[in-house]
Amino acid sequence: MSAMYQSATPPSRPTVNAGRLWAGGAATGVVAALIAVVGILVGRGLFGVDVLAPKGAGVWGDARTLWYAFGAAMLSLVATGLMHMLLLFTPRPMLFFGWVMTLATVTAMLAPFVTEQDFGSRFFTAGLNFFLGVAIGSLVAGSAHAAMRTAPVPPAPRPYR
Repeated sequence: MSAMYQSATPPSRPTVNAGRLWAGGAATGVVAALIAVVGILVGRGLFGVDVLAPKGAGVWGDARTLWYAFGAAMLSLVATGLMHMLLLFTPRPMLFFGWVMTLATVTAMLAPFVTEQDFGSRFFTAGLNFFLGVAIGSLVAGSAHAAMRTAPVPPAPRPYR
């Protein structure tokens, strides 16, 4: 009876446009690096918080500022690689990616609190890590949605009679 209501067109299966996904991941890396730099400049320049470097290093800080921005960009590419793997091999990739990004962001937010910095620096760095996690997670997920294509599944061969 249910065969009577089946669609005449075969069901579609999503495929991944890897070039589009990785282009979005690269763009996410640029955005994450800029968020890190702007966040550090705001913290040091506007609020006078020692973010990753002592006050003697000035508003631009030291080499750690560039490493922080570079690390944010690299983590964007790691997140893109994870998303690509999840899209190819897991049944609900967006759900798994959401969990991984949430737990990674919470970990990054808690990391400053194991240091010996003052509370202002700890809270500001945790907030910056929160914004980086949300930006990376949402941009990579959006790139993954844009990179998904539906390709028709070839019809199953009919048995010979």
